[in-house]
Parts: sequence; C-alpha cells; structure tokens
Amino acid sequence: MAQFTTRPEIAGTFGVVTSTHWIATAVGMSMLEKGGNAFDAAVATGFVLQIVEPHLNGPAGDLPAIIHSAATGKTQVICAQGPAPAGATIEHYRAEGLDLIPGNGLLATVIPGAFDGWMLMLRDHGTMSVAEVLAPAIHYARAGHPMLPRVADSITGLAEFFAAEWPTSHATWLPGGQAPQAHALFKNPVLADTYDRIVQAAEAAPTREAGIEAARDAFYRGFVAEAIDRFCKTTEVMDGSGRKHRGVLTAEDMAGYSATTEEPTWASYHDWTIAKTGPWGQGPVLLQGLKILEGLDIAAMDPNGPDFVHTVIETMKLSYADREVYYGDPDRHEVPMQALLSDAYAAERRALIGDTASLELRPGTVPGFEDQRARTLALLAGMGKGAVYEPTMAHLSEKRGDTVHIDVIDQWGNMVSTTPSGGWLQSSPIIPDLGFCLNSRAQMFWLEPGLPTSLEPGRRPRTTLTPSLALRDGVPHLAFGTPGGDQQDQWQLVFFLRHVHFEPNLQAAIDAPLFHSTHFPASFHPRTAAPGGMLIEDRVGKATIAELRRRGHDVTVTGPWDIGRLTAASRDADGLLRAAATPRLMQAYAVGR
Repeated sequence: MAQFTTRPEIAGTFGVVTSTHWIATAVGMSMLEKGGNAFDAAVATGFVLQIVEPHLNGPAGDLPAIIHSAATGKTQVICAQGPAPAGATIEHYRAEGLDLIPGNGLLATVIPGAFDGWMLMLRDHGTMSVAEVLAPAIHYARAGHPMLPRVADSITGLAEFFAAEWPTSHATWLPGGQAPQAHALFKNPVLADTYDRIVQAAEAAPTREAGIEAARDAFYRGFVAEAIDRFCKTTEVMDGSGRKHRGVLTAEDMAGYSATTEEPTWASYHDWTIAKTGPWGQGPVLLQGLKILEGLDIAAMDPNGPDFVHTVIETMKLSYADREVYYGDPDRHEVPMQALLSDAYAAERRALIGDTASLELRPGTVPGFEDQRARTLALLAGMGKGAVYEPTMAHLSEKRGDTVHIDVIDQWGNMVSTTPSGGWLQSSPIIPDLGFCLNSRAQMFWLEPGLPTSLEPGRRPRTTLTPSLALRDGVPHLAFGTPGGDQQDQWQLVFFLRHVHFEPNLQAAIDAPLFHSTHFPASFHPRTAAPGGMLIEDRVGKATIAELRRRGHDVTVTGPWDIGRLTAASRDADGLLRAAATPRLMQAYAVGR
C-alpha cells in the first residue's frame, strides 16, 4: 500500500485527545493534566468547539456519544438528540405551505439536546464541576479566539442575508457592520454571559452533582428556556422555503426534555466488535456494511485499487438504502434491527454486489415491512436528482453547517467518542438574549405520515451523527469518528477496513485517499440524490479512477486532500495510547502524553 503519512501518530500513556480544532484539543488535554478524566476532558472540549467552530456546532445542537467507563466496565450510548416539539405536526407544517422542512429557520428546529447530554456525561462519569469545564469556553467567548478562515468565509457569504433577514445574527457575527477577518480575535460576550449565569446557578448549589442539576435547570427550565420561548413566539423569520415562519418550540418542550443513556447497537467483524448508536442515528449502516463485507476477502484487495473502492461503494449503497426504509426512532416506530444485522440478511445483500455500479436504490425486504418499503420508495421516487455535497465539503459551499468530533482516552482506560453538531450559525437567527441560535435537525423528517422518519411530536429525527467505539478481542481499543453528514459512516468504514486489514498506524490509515458515494437520498434539504455518483481524492491514482468509470460509476475527482475529517484514538493492552487526526482542512489535532 502506498503511504501518505504527513506526520506520525501521537503516542502516550497519560491521555490522548483528538478534536476538529487545535484550541479545543489543547483544552481537553489541559483537563486531563488538571486531574480530570476522559469525560471531563470531552465536556470541556465540546463547549470550546461551540465557540471556536460556530459554523459547525452550537449550544442548542445535538450530541450522540459512545463511552466506555473503566470503573463499570460498560460501553454505553449517551443520546442527546432532542425530539420534535409538541407543535411540530405534519398538519401544521403543511398548513404553513411546506412540502419539505427547510434546512434552516425556526421551523427546522427540534428540542436542543447537546447541553443536557454534556451535563449527563459530567454528572454520571466526570469528576469536575460545571465551573471548571465551562471556564475555557467562557474565556474564549469573552476574551476572543482567532477566527478560522472558513468561519469568516461563511459569515461573509451570509452577510447580506443576515442584514436583510436575520438582524440578530448580523449584530453577533458582523459587529459594527464589519465582516470578521480570518485569524483575528473574535468575541461573543453575550454567550459568555449566558454561560456565566449557568455557572453562577451551579456554584450556588451545595454539591457537585447538585450544581450540575442546577445548570440543567437553568438551561431547560430557567432563563435559557424562557428566552427561547419568547423568541419563537414573537419572531417570524425567513427560511429556506423562501417565506417567513415562526417557530413552534416552547418552554414546555424544553422543560420536559432530558438526555438518556442507552445500550449500543453492536456487530462483530472478524475479531472486532463495533458499538454504534441505535437507528435514531445512521450508525447501524456501518454495522450492516461490515456484516456484508465480512463474507468477502477484503484483505486480498489493494486498498487503493478499483476492486476495494467498488466493493465498499456498492456495499454502502445497499446499507444506506436500508437506512431510508427502516431507520428511525425505535421508541416511536418498530425498526427490524436484528433482521438487518443478521448473517442471513447480510448474505442476501452481499449477493447483489456485481461487477458494475448499480444505479438503483435497492433496499432489502424484511418480512412484515413490505408496505413500509413500498411507501418509502414511492416517496423517494418523487424527489429531485442532482449532485449531493454534504455540509463538510466546505470547499464546495461555505453556507452550510456541519459537525465536529472528539475522541478522548485517559490513563485509566475511560473512552469517549462523540460527534456534536447542530445549532451552527447558519441554522437560524441568533437569540439576542443568549448569544446562540437553535438547530435545524428537523429537516431530516418527512412530511409524509406513517414512516419511521415522519414528523411527529416527541419523535427523534434520524440523525447522521455517528461516533464509533470498537473492541478488539473483547477489549475496548479504538474510538473514532468524523464530521460529514451522510458521509460519516462511509469515511469511517474506509478508515476502519484499512486499519484492520492493511495499516496499523492510525495516522497512515487516516491519511490514505478517501472516497464516498452520493448515490442515495441526502439527509439534508433538499434531499436530492445522484444515482451512481461518487467522489474520490485524486491521490488514489488515474488507473483506479479510470477503472471505476469503466464499471459505471459517475466519478467526481477532488483535490488530493479534500475528503473527510477523521480522528481516532486507541489503547493497547499494555496501556499505550495512540491518536491521530486528519490533515485535511488543516484544523484537526491530536495531542497526548
């Protein structure tokens, strides 16, 4: 295999932290150095990422995390994906003149989950106080941080729209009417004030745990919820539909929400076992892909050759087709996950992989779900076709939000893999009393009743957020993930296969050329698809690209380092810790000692 390593993987025994921004990564390590554990470090890192990467996530976003506790020996999922508000009904949205939920604006929001998820992690697994984990975020919001060029570009591109339609966002992101400059200090003092008030509420409580509960109350049943309620009731804003709408999120919705801890969805692959979220996220597509590929001799393929690329692309097409038909909130709709991950079903799907690229959306048929399959395919047949570029392809569009990712492993063997997202600055207008905006995750619902992802109050949207944690020979070993919408599990699958079969060095596995399919319907508005479409980095080589085209793939060739934002951390049996981060976009980092 050709090597493309730009730097060695990080190694240490004290702790390792990776994230999609260098400042946040350093903050996470500082929490470990102060005596905190992996959970404390992840929480502090997550809050700082809201400040330094506001185009990718925010305080009112979403949070799935897969964690392993050394104290309990358990691997669990923290679900902080908020559900649809009580007023978010298909009837109401149809009455507002919508056929699709827009990708931004107040009707696109669900109940914010991220804050409660971080507090749940801190309370149940951390050691630090609310004040300690929020201190770095408050500092960078109040004193300022060097603005990433991509954040500045995003704001500049939206300046006219903000001025005309979202004046509160204009006041926050273009203070004094001036567009922010790349690398210049940028401040968000209103958000700093919001977090200061939450810290004050926490510090007034008698114990650490009581302080965390006080912080949750301040956000979901106190001044934050009250400000959100006022804004949604009194503000009508332009959104992607081309019309103005008010939101439906209320203080009552906020008060009734809390993040949860769940069991992971598991699948085996040779001597590995992989943990993902439930089907309220897209994570099981990676598991389905591994079950299909386990019956093939992947190790005999060239990891940059056409056989490998073709086989992985065709496998993901099959897995993602099942996502469209079967995945959704399992608390609200039956999801046949056991059948989808069975060996027999994987064998049926494997048999569909041919020598040429499929141009059809081919979900499998699970007994008892035939009508659901037919209705989903009928709905998708009416959707548009065209190029699909997910939010993380920032070189193609600076106006769409995205996601961040964090991996942390500490000296005791605690592990966190988490992919916060939502509430990015492009989502909806800034709430002026709070310094942040709401999320736009409701765009993943359909306004067609009776499907697993139909809009319904209390239902979680089928998110694309999908962290990963893998056990080797039954021992927790690897935490990994990436931003990237529908691409997240595709890039993670490519990385994992290369790491398992070809490249033990984490950095080399991340650096190798990446690719993904755009064949299936996108999760983001306007929900288009590009049958047979795929993107691939040119470093894979002209021969591979030519052969993929001969096999019928509609190949878009990108620059050498344009696809993917993977990070990963691992722990060997002897306690040696390793970590790596993508060089793509030049902002992700791994640190350790």
